[in-house]
Amino acid sequence: MSANTDEELELLHRDGEAALAHLFAASQPRLERILRFRIDPRIRGRVESADVLQETWLTAARRLREYLQQPTVSPFVWLRQLVLQTLVDLHRHEFRQRRDAGREVHEGNASPLADTSLSMADILLAQLTSPSGRLVREEEIQQLQQALNALPELDREVLALRHFEQLSNLQTAEVLQLSITAASNRYVRAAARLAEILQRTAGGGLP
Repeated sequence: MSANTDEELELLHRDGEAALAHLFAASQPRLERILRFRIDPRIRGRVESADVLQETWLTAARRLREYLQQPTVSPFVWLRQLVLQTLVDLHRHEFRQRRDAGREVHEGNASPLADTSLSMADILLAQLTSPSGRLVREEEIQQLQQALNALPELDREVLALRHFEQLSNLQTAEVLQLSITAASNRYVRAAARLAEILQRTAGGGLP
């Protein structure tokens, strides 16, 4: 872990929930970005980020002592884990309600979190197309998603963490349990592949 992480842990040990509240407030914009990226598009309109973060805060305050007994990741990565677990629980609740209400929900498609390649395709295509062209881009999203699915799963996740969640290389290594060097090398290769895919997309070259 980094010197910054050691300092954060020292503050958490010393000041407890007060230090956690400060860290959580400082991390909130980044956690909201992660939420926007990871939430399933089918329930995005019914979920408030503030509600997810409030539930995450309650969980973090309750489990702080347990975390500090044996911190295996940095405090921010721990908060990210709690946010994603809260989101997983929310997804399951929402899709259970849809099923109970008689709406068609295929269990295989009701994943705990949004499909990474779909989220990436949605954001990337929004950056590539003009506002007037975004109304007819469902087929293009599917094509870009298929191209992203051709990447190794670990490469997609490295891109998701570095490019979309905007984690540092050290944090990415923590999440994926890689060495710092391995995480960096993975990202360089994956970013090059992504650039090729986007070049074909912009030029209309996707199949």
